[in-house]
Amino acid sequence: MRGPVTIAWDPSRNRSGRVVATLLLAGVSVLSLAPAAVAGKQVPPPPLPAQHRHLSGGFAFRTPEGWKVDSPPENPEVVNAAGDGVAVRFVYRDGESGYDSLHGACMLERLAGAMDMDPVVRYEYDFVGGVIGDRRALDSAFVVTYDKPILGQRQWRQRNVTIVGNGSSLCAITYAPLPLWKKSAPTRALLDAVLGSVTFR
Repeated sequence: MRGPVTIAWDPSRNRSGRVVATLLLAGVSVLSLAPAAVAGKQVPPPPLPAQHRHLSGGFAFRTPEGWKVDSPPENPEVVNAAGDGVAVRFVYRDGESGYDSLHGACMLERLAGAMDMDPVVRYEYDFVGGVIGDRRALDSAFVVTYDKPILGQRQWRQRNVTIVGNGSSLCAITYAPLPLWKKSAPTRALLDAVLGSVTFR
């Protein structure tokens, strides 16, 4: 597993079981996820001026300036993006994988090894299906408790969105410290915006 700084990221989602997709640009499929269902006013998405493209050219996404974005040389399928106390990991594959098996595998992408966390996770929702443009999607969110604090926190909310279709497969995984996730509407808006910025070639 990579270190917590390179893989900590997390977006939000409502609990109604809907995955929402919109096409924002003609001919370009853009992932747009439903905002978190949280009491209070909606926070507008932050600006995401920095664009990043996977080495394959298969997809791109945007982040705020100053986020650290890298792809480990030993695993070129993966792109890690981190900043503002949260992180996002993308796992991209050319070809259409079985989206349920890929989703299950990507849910094991954690911030620490299996021996360094509580084996029981608390699910917010699990394997919610939907369609994003002309691609199939699955969405799960849960809380993982780590044995030792990561960036000062033991409990992290992890969300996995798997998108398969048009000859490619993508897992988008977000991580956020649970207290930050619960209390910070701007953090939820930020993670939603990063996921919503995904475009496919």
